[in-house]
Amino acid sequence: MIYEKQTGIPRFECNEYSGRSSDYVLLIPIINEGERIIRELKRACRGRVADVADIVICDGGSTDGCTEENRLRSLMVNTLLIKRDDGKQGAQLRMGIWWALQRGYKGIITIDGNDKDSIEDVPRFIEKLEQGYDLVQGSRFVKGGRAVRTPLIRLLSVRLIHAPIISATAHFHFTDTTNAYRAYSIRYLQDDRVQPLRDIFMTYELLAYLSVRATQLGYRACEIPVARTYPAHGSTPTKISFIKGNSGLLKILFLNMFGAYKP
Repeated sequence: MIYEKQTGIPRFECNEYSGRSSDYVLLIPIINEGERIIRELKRACRGRVADVADIVICDGGSTDGCTEENRLRSLMVNTLLIKRDDGKQGAQLRMGIWWALQRGYKGIITIDGNDKDSIEDVPRFIEKLEQGYDLVQGSRFVKGGRAVRTPLIRLLSVRLIHAPIISATAHFHFTDTTNAYRAYSIRYLQDDRVQPLRDIFMTYELLAYLSVRATQLGYRACEIPVARTYPAHGSTPTKISFIKGNSGLLKILFLNMFGAYKP
């Protein structure tokens, strides 16, 4: 089924393999993740993640075969959404959030699809949502978390630049703010003072914005320990180029600090 473009929502294709079976949904934005997303989904199967959350792939238009239907079905994927429009991660997440809202979930968890994060920890995010938290941030840096083979430049960037700026903007101490492994309550996302479904969120703006808006509005936030593991060999899985990508992230951080993304 094709959903045509709406204000704040890209045109996308929806392939539902199963109906809603949970109060929670796990959104995984990907593009050409190859075997990385397959390994991640296999770990999700071993961890029985689909027992507590519907697994939904938010694809940006992969061409490497990683979204082949039979394989996704065998790995307990509930639905495949394919963006057929402009934008990157922000557009993929807006697509997934809008679709999740139509399905009536109580909470949304997001995680990267490059097999770096401990997808087995999804139940811990749900536990916090059920305790009344509205923003649950996964962190490799809090007690119980694990940062495995994190490249030094990334470690310094998160600890010395990204996390301090986000924390100052949110008026709340966060430690792992580049980490897309987090959860949101539906009441937070549906607050008229938040409005995540806007075309201004095309790349990484939405993650930065949602990191700070919750506590600015008095919603409850917390961090929980997770693991983030970089591969021992080969290139680092990332969609952020060293110069252009990181300068773009810095621009987003400062625009966010000065309220550019507030509705």
